[in-house]
Amino acid sequence: MLLAIRDREGSSQRAPYVVGLGGTVRADSATDKALQLALQSAAAAGARVLQLRGPDLELPMYAAHTLERTAGARRLVEELRKADGIILASPSYHGSVSGYVKNALDYVEDLAKDPLPYFDGRAVGCIAVAGGWQGAMSTLSALRDIVHALRGWPTPLGVPIVTAAPAVDPEWVRMNHKVHQQIEVMAGQVVAFAALRISRVHAAA
Repeated sequence: MLLAIRDREGSSQRAPYVVGLGGTVRADSATDKALQLALQSAAAAGARVLQLRGPDLELPMYAAHTLERTAGARRLVEELRKADGIILASPSYHGSVSGYVKNALDYVEDLAKDPLPYFDGRAVGCIAVAGGWQGAMSTLSALRDIVHALRGWPTPLGVPIVTAAPAVDPEWVRMNHKVHQQIEVMAGQVVAFAALRISRVHAAA
């Protein structure tokens, strides 16, 4: 079902479309769970959502010199092209974004010649998951730098998650209130900015 939201004048408009990208090759990793929770929060705020993870990100190394793309790569690029807002989640590998997530983001170069290139005009929420605070913060910073380079708007709140701290239980069944709240706030910011973007396009039409 296509949800609708109301602008200040009371007219209906389509629901924001938020794409979540990230995770690991391991099913049910902490990063996957955090991204899933963020998208659930975005959906609760009125967005349509899609999670790209695991097999969706098992792509050939990005090659700018060729136009040949796998079906998975074409789908990833097309869904990001349609997105009004984006949420990125990466584990910390040696203090930075995993190569798995970075390679997927390299495919955003295929949006370079769009009317709104890359992530231009879109809010992007960032989640970084690590065993300690140093890796979590450096990875979060790297994600936000990538978003800036892609002309996106990182949300005011980014979420670092430390799995060695008591932020979550061992099976990710429950998250503590602070981490859960941070993810909800970040996802809400993505949806709110995405709705504003739609309203501006709607008003200009």
